[in-house]
Amino acid sequence: MLTSFFGKSKPVNGVAITVLLIIFFTIANFKEWFSDFRILVFLEKIAVLITLIVSVFILNFIAKKNELTRRSAYKILFFVLFSISFFALLQNHQAIFANLCVLFAFRRIISLKSKKVTQKKIFDATFWICLASLFYFWSILFLIVVYAGILYYLPAFKNWFIPPLAVLCVMFLCLSFHIVTYDEWYTFSRWFQESNFDYSNYQSLKILIPISIILALTLWTLTNFFAIVRRVSVSLKPSLNLVLLNLLIAIAVAILAPTKDGSELIFFFVPLSIITSIYFDQKSDKVFREVLLVLLILMPLSIPFIF
Repeated sequence: MLTSFFGKSKPVNGVAITVLLIIFFTIANFKEWFSDFRILVFLEKIAVLITLIVSVFILNFIAKKNELTRRSAYKILFFVLFSISFFALLQNHQAIFANLCVLFAFRRIISLKSKKVTQKKIFDATFWICLASLFYFWSILFLIVVYAGILYYLPAFKNWFIPPLAVLCVMFLCLSFHIVTYDEWYTFSRWFQESNFDYSNYQSLKILIPISIILALTLWTLTNFFAIVRRVSVSLKPSLNLVLLNLLIAIAVAILAPTKDGSELIFFFVPLSIITSIYFDQKSDKVFREVLLVLLILMPLSIPFIF
């Protein structure tokens, strides 16, 4: 049974999921990687693949360390399944790099509950999000999650001034780098990415089908998630609320994104993977969960063959 296999966190699970990711990444980037082989492009693709793999295990670390889910492989499995369902995502280097930075930031935000080196964590989280925005402008919206973390764990007035300092730090570093390297200013127009509200790409079945399945899954698992949030301990509730806020911000980022090809959903897949994992960690409805898991696995596997 697949639920029994992925319901445990073992090295073999991580290896199987990583191999699946590598295979689909190779398929999505085959032309640039092999057909039109260039060494610099090849090395860049390797760096992007490593970044994506690191993202998977950072997500696993965050969920385990903060007890957001049980010790299962579901969250990394779902993140990989969602990601490989969109080849445009696997080809979007900026979104992949930005997502890793946002994950690093979320790790620092959610660890504020320990009340240790809190000001450094606030600074680090803001720094990572600003760095993410250099790759993918609208990821700057995740600064809202930083302030939510401050509000939940460290509402002291002085802590609200730390994020602007981190923003200024990134700004000065970026300006200095461009002046030294390119002998020019890094202007707002180079940083800003104009929103695109053309959703015509969503009419393509290879995008419409996985988005429809993922949307239905989101609505289904959120019902269970809200019920769990109401009955968890007081110490865990802020962390789960931050996951939910992360999901909402990711939706806003996807709506305002400069591209509408599925790659804009990568930020959405992180919190959704955690929420879906929480649902699958429950012991009830085992047969239904088994059928649903098979459907989710078949979703990316069938797309390359059908289209």
